[in-house]
Parts: sequence; structure tokens; C-alpha cells
Amino acid sequence: MAAAAVKGIGAGLGRGLRELRIHLCQRSAGSRGARDFIEQHYVTLKKANPDFPILIRECSGVQPRLWARYEFGKEKSVSLDNLTVDQVAKALEDIVKSKA
Repeated sequence: MAAAAVKGIGAGLGRGLRELRIHLCQRSAGSRGARDFIEQHYVTLKKANPDFPILIRECSGVQPRLWARYEFGKEKSVSLDNLTVDQVAKALEDIVKSKA
């Protein structure tokens, strides 16, 4: 499912969206889904959107969170705490489709 969501997003990043940031902990169990998503799908997503900023921020003890920055500096975030890879992909898909 996660692979299908990433393919569905494809090169669709950038329409009103300016930047994606994923904050996560390198070791915590709550960040496992976010870490696994990055390991499995970051390269595919980045290859489809080579000029789009997708930032990965690792910090010990931080709660995993996906941030989206839209036009005019508006930001939206969703928690990724204790989500599976598929749930992280769904959260990404939803935040890409939504408008802040």
C-alpha cells in the first residue's frame, strides 16, 4: 500500500506545496514507521521530485511528525507517532492533497 501511495503522489509535489519535512527520532519505537518509510520510499519520492525540498530531521527523543509548508508560509503538520509504513504513506498522501 505504501508503494502505491508514493506512486500515486508521483511528481505531484509542488502544486501549492513548497516543502515537506519529516521529524523523527533515530531510535524510538514511536518513530519506527517513519524510519522504515524513509528507508523504503524516500529515494522513489525524491527521484520523482528532484527539485522539491524533502527534508529529514533526526533528533533524539523527538516525536515523529510530518510538516508541510504551503504557499504564503502556511504550515500544517500531522503526528506520525506509532504509525506503520502504510499509515505514514497515507498521512503523506493526505497532507499533499490538502491545502493549508
